[in-house]
Amino acid sequence: MDPTEFLRSAMPLCATLDITASELSPERVVLALGWRPELCTSNGLLHGGAVMALADAAGGACAYSNLPDGAVGTSTIESKTNFLGAVREGNTVTATATPLHVGRTTIVVETELRTDDGKLVGKTTQTQTVLSS
Repeated sequence: MDPTEFLRSAMPLCATLDITASELSPERVVLALGWRPELCTSNGLLHGGAVMALADAAGGACAYSNLPDGAVGTSTIESKTNFLGAVREGNTVTATATPLHVGRTTIVVETELRTDDGKLVGKTTQTQTVLSS
């Protein structure tokens, strides 16, 4: 299945926000969100909530890709984002998530958020709980 199609079927908000996926593996998840005026706050800056939604989706997909046997899903139980810059018109923000810890009950993921020119605009660390049936 196409990575974007899989992502959007698993997390419908990603379809609403038009998030795309270029890589979905246990080692790395890469998602992207393009700047759109309806996703902005004042001065045409991409809203931090939209950026955090992208980071959360990337982290969740990364955690899901690392689920232990018998697990059925994940849920974010903690997330912290440091914003380091703004995303302006004409830019896409790319989220690259990698696992820091993969355990039986929790998975910790770090996500870098960068603009098209490679500028680091944010960093998110989140903990996902492992859901069992």
